[in-house]
Amino acid sequence: MSETKERPDTPCVAVCSTTFDEVCRGCGRTVAEVAEWVFMDAAQKEVIWQRITAQGYPRRNS
Repeated sequence: MSETKERPDTPCVAVCSTTFDEVCRGCGRTVAEVAEWVFMDAAQKEVIWQRITAQGYPRRNS
């Protein structure tokens, strides 16, 4: 049973860069995930949120 966490509508941190590969350096999503985000349901988004947070994303300036 996973706990529900308050999350922003999107992992985007306005640091968009996929210069070296298909993964955004700011949010950790792939180019395809960014493009499809608005069409995904909550469960699909949660899978991505879990992966990117485990990888240390989104990277916000502190």
